[in-house]
Amino acid sequence: MDHIEPKFLSQIRRGIEKESLRVSPDGNLSTLSHPIALGSPLTHSNITTDFSEAQLELITDTHQNLDACLQQLKDVHQFVYQNLGAELLWCSSMPCSLPRDDLIPIATYGSSNIAKAKTTYRRGLAVRYGRTMQTISGIHYNFSLPSEYWTDTDVDLNTEKIRRNEAYFGLIRNFRRYAWLLLYLFGASPAVCQCFVEGRVHQLKTLSKNTRYLPYATSLRMGPLGYQSDVQSSISVSYNDLADYSSSLFDALTKPFPPYSAIGLKNRDGEYQQLSTSLLQIENEFYGTIRPKQPVQLGERPLHALNSRGVEYVEVRCIDIDPYSPIGINEKTSAFIDTFLLFCMLSPSPKDSPEENKTNGRNQYLIAERGREPGIKLIRGNEHIAMKDWGKEIIDRCVPIAEQLDYANKTTRHTSAVESAREKLDLPNATPSGKILHEIQEKFNGSYFDFVMDLSSKYASDAHNKERCIESHTDLQLDAQMSLERQRQIESTDQISFDEFREAYISQEASRIYLTQKN
Repeated sequence: MDHIEPKFLSQIRRGIEKESLRVSPDGNLSTLSHPIALGSPLTHSNITTDFSEAQLELITDTHQNLDACLQQLKDVHQFVYQNLGAELLWCSSMPCSLPRDDLIPIATYGSSNIAKAKTTYRRGLAVRYGRTMQTISGIHYNFSLPSEYWTDTDVDLNTEKIRRNEAYFGLIRNFRRYAWLLLYLFGASPAVCQCFVEGRVHQLKTLSKNTRYLPYATSLRMGPLGYQSDVQSSISVSYNDLADYSSSLFDALTKPFPPYSAIGLKNRDGEYQQLSTSLLQIENEFYGTIRPKQPVQLGERPLHALNSRGVEYVEVRCIDIDPYSPIGINEKTSAFIDTFLLFCMLSPSPKDSPEENKTNGRNQYLIAERGREPGIKLIRGNEHIAMKDWGKEIIDRCVPIAEQLDYANKTTRHTSAVESAREKLDLPNATPSGKILHEIQEKFNGSYFDFVMDLSSKYASDAHNKERCIESHTDLQLDAQMSLERQRQIESTDQISFDEFREAYISQEASRIYLTQKN
């Protein structure tokens, strides 16, 4: 695959998921429940919660038009702001002022079995990794080619699925090789509040009394201090094809892991505190910069969905929230990501190996912590190469793809985004991380907290003062009400105990059909 027809390039599908912490007017993590006006986090398709009850996740629909995608994210933000009262949305990936770890509230989703499973999974994350780490937020960028692209009258549906899987896993392998470039270009977490590292071993330097940082960091979120797990380093996941991917996760999902067995399924009060004692409770616990995805049906496991229906899209998970954007991401970033993902799909993609995967991880950590350091070098095969030189090689290969995208979509945004990326390779201080550190030092006396609070307060004020889009506001209001009714319906149909439900849900043989029949 080295070329895509213009008609398909104008139909690329993308969706955005943006996490944000709800905070009080003084910048502390909210202790309030998910606002009822925002609907049910279990069943609302655009507004839910992530790990914490105070961690909103705002989700767009899937869009072929980039402007429409970003506009919907703006509309959802405004609706949320106008139903938060005095609270704010924290506009950065690294968290606000946090309480003691055990006081960070875990998200709840109601009384149904699937709701209990979601909360139990989060309790498992808390006992395994601590709640503080889970408050890190980010942007997830979902990307796919139109379904028509894979359709061919000369082959059957199974052959189409195999072709689609091969293309997306090729994209994933290349993405993992080159994702460090996105951390350099869009990393926006070079500093953290002192409370985030309290009691933890770290190598961060002191910027001010309450701020820790690294001078050349791009994305502490994606480094060793961020949303990572040393325990998971024992899992050697292969992205060579769907079968290898599934089998390499199988043991981690099914075999008891002694440290987690020692924790126990239930606490002293007899309440479930993990879904299972395996190394991974479910597939989503495996951390990574990108995931193959297939939409799941209610009660269905992600791997079951993938193996049944194949890869439908990829989910990019390494993009920091951009504090300079009211919605956490801007048009130029989105246009570059689209171009970059097509570059990854269209380029030759050799099979991966455990050795290469380790190299990819080392490169990621190096750029996360030292990406703007002059002369920084990465490992490529058996050589060390200047990050700047390798980055320019990738940019050069992205240029013709950007030109094709602009031609197909009648824009100039993709070539503009690529050229902007090239400039940042020569000007490290023009990257988001460089700009953020400069502004923290020059305008906020070295305080990361004050920098983010200033922008978060401004965005909240602007949203409250902005005239509502009546149509989108009414639709979201109706969606919120309907989601509450859908939650009640789910709760009314449960007919098995949570013990039975959990057993079926964690089983690799479990399927939505089984759970639906039992319900």
